[in-house]
Amino acid sequence: MMLLADAPTASSAAGAVMARASGENFPVASRVLPRRARRHLLAAYGFARLVDEVGDAAPGDRLAQLDAIEAELDRAFAGRATHPLLVALQPTLRECALPRDPFARLVEANRLDQRVHRYETWEQLRGYCSLSADPVGEIVLRVFGVATPERVRLSDSICTALQLAEHCQDVAEDLRAGRIYLPAQEMARFDCREQDLAPPPGGAAGAPPRPLVELLAFEVSRARGLLDAGRPLVGRLSGRLRIAVAAFVAGGEAALDAIERAGYEVRFGAPRATRLGRALSLAAELTGRHHAVR
Repeated sequence: MMLLADAPTASSAAGAVMARASGENFPVASRVLPRRARRHLLAAYGFARLVDEVGDAAPGDRLAQLDAIEAELDRAFAGRATHPLLVALQPTLRECALPRDPFARLVEANRLDQRVHRYETWEQLRGYCSLSADPVGEIVLRVFGVATPERVRLSDSICTALQLAEHCQDVAEDLRAGRIYLPAQEMARFDCREQDLAPPPGGAAGAPPRPLVELLAFEVSRARGLLDAGRPLVGRLSGRLRIAVAAFVAGGEAALDAIERAGYEVRFGAPRATRLGRALSLAAELTGRHHAVR
């Protein structure tokens, strides 16, 4: 990661960050949304991805670079940003009257990633998700001007579920990065050891260890419960936003289905939902038949 003031390099990095939008596990800015809303959501996505890129892969002092991003965020709120992604965010902050807090929480989540690599309890991991995932849903609601405390609460449940689904999918990738996003207490409860999360030596084929299967089955069930708790949000929205939020929920259900279909084998890479699976899940969400397609 370059210095934020290095404009030519920043422009190149901004392009690389935004190129990832179409490949996200869950829809970033669905084409069913109005063009104005897509522009604002992609601007917010650019900030979130920049923060994640620094937190996950930047060489050098990542904490210092995250501090620099937060300072640039403050300049964006003042209309004085210089990094291309923060410059692009400025009209969104202004036109949608967005608060600073959700963006600051995304930065704080990545600071936490530099200091904390294991979580002892579900409550601690849920706290991390309140920084790393929940702000995204709140930003979406605020872009559309429909954020209320109740809707934000429901959105938080959905976003935490989506984050947990990704934690289950990305066990191998996270372990390579030295991180485990599965609560240690629950690993111990199912007698799942850290080595059970890794591919076997030589990449030998075989069923995943039973403790890992039982642990992930528990976490998938928890994620489904969180999706169920947040699902009433879909019915509290209307028009294109309702379809887009239903797509987020459907993406989560399809991801969890993919983990189950893979027999909870996540040691060699993330099981991914098929396009058909996502489409069927979305149809089920919109017609109220979400349990029937599992």
